[in-house]
Amino acid sequence: MKIKLKVNEVSSTQTLAQKLLAEKYPTRAAVTTEIINLKAILNLPKSTEAFMSDIHGEFAAFDHVLRNGSGNTRIKIHALFNGRLTLHKQKLLAFLVYYPSERLQIVKSQLTAADDLQQWYLNTFSELLELLKFCASKYTRSKLRKALAPEFVYITEELLYGDYNTQDKQNYYAQITQDIINLNSADQFIIALCHTIQRLVVDHLHVVGDIYDRGPAPDKIMERLMHYHSVDLQWGNHDILWLGAAAGSPLCVANLLRICARYNNLAIVEDAYGINLRHLSMLAEKYYQDNPGFRPKLTAHESQPAAAELAQITKIHQAIAIIQFKLEGAAIDRRPEFQMQDRKLLTQLNAEQTKITLHQQTYPIVNGCFQTVDPQHPYRLLPEEQEVIEQLTQAFSHSEKLHRHMDFFMAKGSMYLVYNNNLLIHGCVPVDKKGQFEGLTLKGHTYRGKALFDLLEQNLRTSYANPQRSDDLATDLLWYLWTGPKSPLFGKRSMTTFERYFIADPQTHVEVPNSYYNLRHDVKFINKILGEFGIDPHIGHVINGHTPVKRGCSPIMADGKMLVIDGGFSKPYQKTTGIGGYTLLYNSYGLQLVTLQPFTTRHQAIAQLSDIVSTKRVVEQEVARKTVAQTDIGQQLQAQIAQLQALLKTYN
Repeated sequence: MKIKLKVNEVSSTQTLAQKLLAEKYPTRAAVTTEIINLKAILNLPKSTEAFMSDIHGEFAAFDHVLRNGSGNTRIKIHALFNGRLTLHKQKLLAFLVYYPSERLQIVKSQLTAADDLQQWYLNTFSELLELLKFCASKYTRSKLRKALAPEFVYITEELLYGDYNTQDKQNYYAQITQDIINLNSADQFIIALCHTIQRLVVDHLHVVGDIYDRGPAPDKIMERLMHYHSVDLQWGNHDILWLGAAAGSPLCVANLLRICARYNNLAIVEDAYGINLRHLSMLAEKYYQDNPGFRPKLTAHESQPAAAELAQITKIHQAIAIIQFKLEGAAIDRRPEFQMQDRKLLTQLNAEQTKITLHQQTYPIVNGCFQTVDPQHPYRLLPEEQEVIEQLTQAFSHSEKLHRHMDFFMAKGSMYLVYNNNLLIHGCVPVDKKGQFEGLTLKGHTYRGKALFDLLEQNLRTSYANPQRSDDLATDLLWYLWTGPKSPLFGKRSMTTFERYFIADPQTHVEVPNSYYNLRHDVKFINKILGEFGIDPHIGHVINGHTPVKRGCSPIMADGKMLVIDGGFSKPYQKTTGIGGYTLLYNSYGLQLVTLQPFTTRHQAIAQLSDIVSTKRVVEQEVARKTVAQTDIGQQLQAQIAQLQALLKTYN
């Protein structure tokens, strides 16, 4: 007998949460069914998480890794079809899953006979359905249904769960597949199956910072992530400049534009986000000339811009760099608590602006461009400069597309994340040489360790919510995150941008990293970090980005408790690393580090079946397969079960 209680009849001793739960599960049968369902889910294998970091605007490589599930698709195909499909056939199937539309065009151009194409369709339906069922084995049927293309849900479920050994149904299934072909829906059906497999191979994606930087298409990466089924983001130092620009920080705007000019990437600003650089260009044309130190740095595969465009970028580069140095000097003066007085280098120029004195050593200036710098008031902006930076800041803070991307960044992003006993941070936890947490002192209080991360995130959110404020503490802290000596995202004592432009001696260019980067090889130190963020050191890991792993060095440190997964997507870093970086997989069997080879082009990958996953290395293997019950989601489900059991008592 079902006992149904109206909401207003629920016991007055129940909490509001229990009353809302009673609305959703109004009968004893509904409650018991949900308890059974949730308890069953707890016993499923843990789903797969993938980790990426430091994408740096390289959309094509990022998109490929996303499509191949960090190599997980090939692994599943091999596990399922080894001994039945040759390695070449396995690769063909994998690339069909990655790029179904493109591979379909190639197949159809090769199979011109109708019978051959029809047989290929039938074989491919069978292989993809078998692969889909294999990938879906750790999910509930309800979750799989949500992942299927709506237009093919009924057909897919019929074919997926059909009993092909039953004589009565064989003609039924054969008619379904034949009609898919006859009704010209075979291509769409295959594309839908491939997209579902892509979705199931990786259940959740973590991006551990730096979507933005010198690469050409960070906006495309953001669009891709906004349509991804499950993702979280940790902010990187380069990401902060774009968040800061959208939040109305002139300091972040100037730094962002200088980097774009330096790497010939102003198209991101103008074409992708619709920011008008005309006024900046006019200012640059008025005051600056050609300067070899400010010509854009091009990678080997980039073509040289036309002479007029090269000259324009070089002048813009100088103009925005000088505006940046002036703005930074003013910020350092109004924020003495940042302890960055040593970065006011315009003051150290001699009267003729031909020499500079640093640390009691005098150096000649090279590639100087101080036409707008008044030796008496070096940090005072010209009225024209002030007008330009105000116009640019307004443009960034009112860009609809940029705000759409940054709103997503704020909704899905954070300074750090604790997820399934792993600590995800982009940069570092600032410490001194002895491993003691270093802090930033504001208004008489020093924030260290986790408290420093929480303080900086709180201020970032405050600044983003109030873009009309441009020089308040919260907004200045965005710039500090980019370059400050105790910034967890920067991770160095000082940023030697000025020296790199104007001083030839390379010793002045050295940026001393925080002691964290030396200490992170030590197990005790990593255990201390984990404990600071509330993670059991016996089972936790730190997952880090930010620093490319140099050739010959291991990304696995501190006996496997520290994992550095700088993606290496950025081509300039690949000559240092020798590879395309790393991604990480965490499934029910444990942690696997995936090594990537440099990506060429999307067209070449599709035509030549050239994947970029080269090796997979087991970091930590579970003695027994980890289940959902042992994850953060499992804890949430157990809490729901407890609430349902309490509700069940009221029904009893």
